[in-house]
Amino acid sequence: MTKRMAIVKRETKETNISLELNIDGSGKWEINTGIKMFNHLLSQVARHGAFDIKLSAKGDDQHHLVEDVAICLGKAFTQALGEKQGIVRMADATVPMDDALAMVAVDIGGRGYTVLELPFSGNDMAGFPTDLIRHFLESLAIEARLNLHAKVVYGTNDHHRAEALFKALGRALDTATRIDERISGELPSTKELLER
Repeated sequence: MTKRMAIVKRETKETNISLELNIDGSGKWEINTGIKMFNHLLSQVARHGAFDIKLSAKGDDQHHLVEDVAICLGKAFTQALGEKQGIVRMADATVPMDDALAMVAVDIGGRGYTVLELPFSGNDMAGFPTDLIRHFLESLAIEARLNLHAKVVYGTNDHHRAEALFKALGRALDTATRIDERISGELPSTKELLER
């Protein structure tokens, strides 16, 4: 099987990002964005998605940094998946985290679209605004060209809500990107076309 890996670099006046992704990894990560909470959330995607992610990101503010990391991660998934032959394509995951429960469903079908229900309540997240989670997911879905539906079902603590959400994202992406040996070499589409 061809190695499903990608390297994406992005340098603008606002950010400087270097990202390496191995879809068929073991959940190892080296993530440094300068934002501890963001590092923590991204590490959940790597660990629970069994993706190897190496990320170095610097930026002039949190908004630009989070958006550009999402863009790079989306591009990396698109590159690493290539023609998407044999992938499971659609998957979902529901993950609890103490008081919180989150659900994520994805379709790596070539169309970027999000439906998000993220009722955060403004708890302290170490200075990390919860609205950046919405922005991250929207930017990721556009660049990875995937349908992404995410819902925080309930929870009291925003850290737990966010962590459950990113764990669920990792689990859903892990299943959706797996190769289904029954359709190896085929596209999982009746159209026989998945946009790159």
